Amino acid sequence: MRIKNLIFFKALPFLILPLLLSGCSMALMDPKGAVGSEIKSLIITSFWLMMIVVIPVIVMTFLFAWRYRNTNYKAKYTPNWAHSNVIESIVWFIPLVIIAFLAVITWQTSHSLNPSAPIQAEEGVEPMEIDVVALDWKWLFIYPDQGIASVNEVAFPVDTPVQFNITSGTVMNSFMIPRLGSQLYAMAGMDNNLYLIANEEGVYPGRSTNYSGAGFSEMLFEAQVTSQEGFEAWVEKVRQSPKSLSFAEGYEELAAPSVAHPVEYFSSVPAELYDNIIMSFKNGTAVQPGHSGGHGGHQAAEQSAHGHDVAMSAEVAE
Repeated sequence: MRIKNLIFFKALPFLILPLLLSGCSMALMDPKGAVGSEIKSLIITSFWLMMIVVIPVIVMTFLFAWRYRNTNYKAKYTPNWAHSNVIESIVWFIPLVIIAFLAVITWQTSHSLNPSAPIQAEEGVEPMEIDVVALDWKWLFIYPDQGIASVNEVAFPVDTPVQFNITSGTVMNSFMIPRLGSQLYAMAGMDNNLYLIANEEGVYPGRSTNYSGAGFSEMLFEAQVTSQEGFEAWVEKVRQSPKSLSFAEGYEELAAPSVAHPVEYFSSVPAELYDNIIMSFKNGTAVQPGHSGGHGGHQAAEQSAHGHDVAMSAEVAE
């Protein structure tokens, strides 16, 4: 009875593990866009290439433990054995070949999925542009062509390439919609471009993937992918909002740190708001509301003081 109980408790973690993993969303393995599908393919290919080494090692570990167990007197006993050129060659050659394949695949895929490379649109489909500003701890989405903006909610039509222009009004952050593909950093005084496309309608969660303070874990938003008619209806809904936003009016209040900020719409937004936010770090007029707790109050002030240097670095990089 004691032996059976011991076996049960040893096997218990392996029985519980599938239940724990079943709670994972596995968003990267359920892509809804062309970029996400390519990333999934790269992950799966890399995984199985590595399994060429991992699986035999695991199998041989159990086989060796079983064959050379203490009670198996039939196993050949060779206490003076020390080296085998054949085994040594296999142990080094196979992993080196796998690493070489992984290097080539990763290199090619990384260049083909360059986040700043525009996505080819289908005939008759016009690409669209959305400005993204990371704030503490929320996301501001500006639609320069429509003259509107939203907080913690972004919408765009299905099968339409979207150019996300990404910056930060505060500390560095990272923008990602896992089911659509790549993540990209948002940095104050800099403009980064990310191209994505969604091939299915739906509501996809997006988030910050870079630690930026106590509230970053709730820095979430929804990406609503709709038909062209649905997107136009969404734009009209935003235009019904009585709120307006500009760098001189409303932005400082919005930029103040807040956690779990509700979805908010602005019906009137100047197209140059995004550029104003970037330029504010170049000319030293960046909005730096007081930060609470240990998160970045000093860091934000320091960032503002060095904003010109950051901007100059961005220009040199470009």
